Amino acid sequence: MLSDWTVECGADDPVLVVPWSDPADPARHFIDLRENPDDLDWLEEVAQHPPLLHALRALNAPRSPVFSAKCDVWKMPDDDLDALRTELDLVREDAPVGIASYIDLIWRERSVFVSFHQHEQLMHRIARLATPLDHHYSVLECVLRPALVDLTGPQEGFAISLYIKAAGHTREAAEQNWGAALNDVATLLRSRAFAVN
Repeated sequence: MLSDWTVECGADDPVLVVPWSDPADPARHFIDLRENPDDLDWLEEVAQHPPLLHALRALNAPRSPVFSAKCDVWKMPDDDLDALRTELDLVREDAPVGIASYIDLIWRERSVFVSFHQHEQLMHRIARLATPLDHHYSVLECVLRPALVDLTGPQEGFAISLYIKAAGHTREAAEQNWGAALNDVATLLRSRAFAVN
């Protein structure tokens, strides 16, 4: 699986704020899936994309080192799909359809959450361990960004935005490639390599 990571922590880069709400749509807001796993039923994206349900359930489980703050899934526009095909060395006929998603993740361990250096190490580890995964039609991109979390008091730290993009010869094939890659990455993040000490 093609895997890479970047840092977007400049003064003009966006900050992930938790809890959040969408002023244009009050129904869209932060849901703490650690405390309320049944609230997964309220997420529209989960109803439309079952692999996202399984990933969010795994990533927010009690033994997970992370929790999710935000997510989305979308059909890739042509320009983005062209770039994905170029990255993966695919021909248009084999991959005319693409799907992409992101999940914003926050490390539960406070000492990790506040450490830029530890996040850099985590990003290296995620990319290194994801590369051998057998997903030739998928790519994983991690973006490190600043975060402000105020669930039990305000804390400044960092979040990882996990982007998974996949192509396929049909919509169903693209969704299957994406879902398999998402599942394996969620499993990877729950592995001993990321266990909280």
